[in-house]
Amino acid sequence: MTVPPNPAAGAPPPPPPPTPPGEGTPLKVDPIITRNVGVENAWTIDVYKQRGGYRALEKALREMQPEQVAQMVNDASLRGRGGAGFPAGRKWSLIPKTATEVYLVCNADESEPGSFSNHEVMVWDPHSLIEGVIVSSYAIRSKFAVIYVRGEFGLAARRLQTAVDEAQAAGYIGKSILGTGFDLEVRVFRGAGAYVCGEETALLESFEGNRPMPRPRPPFFPASMGLYNKPTAVNNVETLCNVPHIVLNGVQWYNSIGFPPRAPGTKVYSLSGHVNRPGNYEAPLGTKLRDLIFNYAGGIRDGRRFKAVTPGGTSTPMLSADHLDVRMDYDSLPAIGTYLGSTGMVVMDETVCIPHAVAHISRFYRHESCGKCTPCREGTTWVYKIMHRIVNGQGRMEDLDVMISIVDQMGGRKTVCALGDFAGFPIASSIKLFRSEYEHHIAHGTCPPGCSFPRAVGQGG
Repeated sequence: MTVPPNPAAGAPPPPPPPTPPGEGTPLKVDPIITRNVGVENAWTIDVYKQRGGYRALEKALREMQPEQVAQMVNDASLRGRGGAGFPAGRKWSLIPKTATEVYLVCNADESEPGSFSNHEVMVWDPHSLIEGVIVSSYAIRSKFAVIYVRGEFGLAARRLQTAVDEAQAAGYIGKSILGTGFDLEVRVFRGAGAYVCGEETALLESFEGNRPMPRPRPPFFPASMGLYNKPTAVNNVETLCNVPHIVLNGVQWYNSIGFPPRAPGTKVYSLSGHVNRPGNYEAPLGTKLRDLIFNYAGGIRDGRRFKAVTPGGTSTPMLSADHLDVRMDYDSLPAIGTYLGSTGMVVMDETVCIPHAVAHISRFYRHESCGKCTPCREGTTWVYKIMHRIVNGQGRMEDLDVMISIVDQMGGRKTVCALGDFAGFPIASSIKLFRSEYEHHIAHGTCPPGCSFPRAVGQGG
């Protein structure tokens, strides 16, 4: 994973991407979510306000009713940027209108391998998230909000806490914000680094002090029974950062970006791996995979050929060179059998041994399974053991069908959360797209010609 520039050193952001030629699609847009990334001292409230910060909050609280803010978000068709793409406004509408105690939780865990966009925003521009949290809390009438930050994000957590303190001192958090009578407490909470805490109910269990395991369904949404068994809206960082811009600039403005009505707005795509310019790139939602890799990220390093990519993080089915013209949005990708997810795009060139890469991925999911569900607990262990055999020259041809069977048994909503599916997606998709590489490993005990992997896959971990 590419590490964002060190803000303390005042390092500049990556160079702006070129405007791709071709269809006349307005692929290059002014940054929205990342507009303050790279700006000197952007994490301070003074700089944030100089650049227009907290204007949306003042507009919402002084000129609008909570239901008007919620309706704007709904009309803008803002879809959750954390993975599933569920419409944010619709999620808020599921909160009972008669509820007297409502909570807002920001999922800032960002544990998906290959994803680092939320982290960059929190480090460089924490006040944009704080403003999004406050405006969104006002929209759902919440008086208590939690920002659940991944434990490894030390600098981001410190920046967020400082931003909360600055916002409170300025009167944007606390009692009767801006004299409007709206009260809000915002708490920054650091998790302990468990992948499963990216799942919203496991995150809630963790915050409540319990072992982080997903809750059984029903209820299907925390909107009816979430934090402390009260109605709760759980949204990710990028989703909440969009809200102030919609409130300030309007629905029509937001829907002029991207590919409405199904894919309005921008998305921050994280590109890492074998590209010339790894980093975060904000582009219209629905930008083609080819443009993101070859224009924004500068193409494949050393002039090599593109081989594969995980479009939404390692938990999504792989894509190959046959899929370069797919649009990166919440509808186009499922149509070809994969998902947008968190857009953690790990790009692999022709030198990568796919079985070795998938073996490392399977090792990760074996380690991160919480163990609550038997199909996931046992399935992730068995597919890793088989993958370990294959890449170390001890595989059998029947192993491929066995792994497909295991993946089928631990996926398809047979577990409480989706980790069982996530662990199986890279296995099944890589066998489908690159079966010949598996067969070569099994037949010859080595990587296919021209492919390699820098480290052997050990039995430990």
